[in-house]
Amino acid sequence: MPVGGEKERPVAHEKETATVTSQISGLEWELPGMWNRMFESRVLRDHGTAELQRISALEGGESLEWCYGCGKCVPVCPVDLVGEYGPRKLHRLAQTGTNLLADDRLWLCTTCGNCLRVCPKQVDMIQIAPAAREAAVGAGHVPTELQDVFEKTFRQGNCLGENPRRRHAWTRGAGVPVRVLPSDPSPVDVLFYVEDYWSYHPRGQQAAQALARILTVLGIDFAILGPEEKTLGDSQRLAGERGLFEALMEDVVATLAKYEFARIVTPDPHGFNALRNEYTKRGHHYEVAHYTQLLAPLADRIPWSKSIDARVTFHDPCYLGRHNGEYDAPRRLLQSIPGVELVEMGRCRENGYCCGGGGGGMWLDGLTAGRTTERLSERRVREAAETGAEILAVCCPYEVSRFEDAAKSTGNEQLQVLDIVELIDRAMAGGSAGGD
Repeated sequence: MPVGGEKERPVAHEKETATVTSQISGLEWELPGMWNRMFESRVLRDHGTAELQRISALEGGESLEWCYGCGKCVPVCPVDLVGEYGPRKLHRLAQTGTNLLADDRLWLCTTCGNCLRVCPKQVDMIQIAPAAREAAVGAGHVPTELQDVFEKTFRQGNCLGENPRRRHAWTRGAGVPVRVLPSDPSPVDVLFYVEDYWSYHPRGQQAAQALARILTVLGIDFAILGPEEKTLGDSQRLAGERGLFEALMEDVVATLAKYEFARIVTPDPHGFNALRNEYTKRGHHYEVAHYTQLLAPLADRIPWSKSIDARVTFHDPCYLGRHNGEYDAPRRLLQSIPGVELVEMGRCRENGYCCGGGGGGMWLDGLTAGRTTERLSERRVREAAETGAEILAVCCPYEVSRFEDAAKSTGNEQLQVLDIVELIDRAMAGGSAGGD
């Protein structure tokens, strides 16, 4: 190195052609010198920075410009495995002049969080996607399917557009008494926050009934809000409707203030995430648990009367696992069930695959159909079937219907999809109320 402190530039000895011999095959290849000439202006310089600046100027969108193109996010992105996606690819689109706010690809991200797990620059799609989608919604660029969900949520307080008075209709088939706080407002230990799909979807109602039976057998004092319950709104927020989310939150907080309870338990990882993280950021603090976290420490108290005798694999919900760090409680419950042989899929725990329902994806299968070779749920069902499992166990209300549909469309009808509480209900004393 010279006295001036600058490196001496290397002297290039360029040949017109060179012959390279493969160390594996022994074949020889001729390489012309032009292959090593990388001194021309790159294509990137033909584009302005306006579109990248548009995203990075948004509150929450700043980290998109931190990307330096290493590509680590792409192989772990669940959407890229069935299409073309990943933060690096979105960054490149913005660099080369694509207006992402008016592009369908903005809505493909499920906010699963796997890219952030591996990103050395902490490019955070969990912040970028909602921020960009909020701007897109404000500009009138919102998928028709999603607009329908926003309107139903605004009008009825649930994404399915169902009558709030029917929110606790599922309790009639539970076979055990379920206290509804508006009718009996006395203090309660556990407020069971049922959320939309367990309240209204036929398969979700079966799981809600199973959990009610389990809580009753365990002697847990619980109650529900019934017609006063509204969705916690986390998926709507992630899909770009922050205003709707905050309006829902105001209503939820006002309702919760009317009753005395020690803790909130919900089956929905998205609702759990909202209460644990988003409501807390806005000054509303509650003791909250996913139902697996409530039941796992009580597994040795469950009165088993039947062996399941089945090979079971488990799908980690993104918003319970990667977003909130809970991997063990569901597995502890499954391993406590008599006869269950738990087998893991290759993508599990921190690297678990996404069902496709997060970040508004639950309502965007029509939009994604033209951008992917198959639904994420179909890919996941194939992975579950490859383990030889007879049952795919889940613990998120989005997943039963998604995976049951995927099992049919992929020709894997032999794979049963059951919520963990349904398996527990079948195996415990009194489980006959749930049927087989």
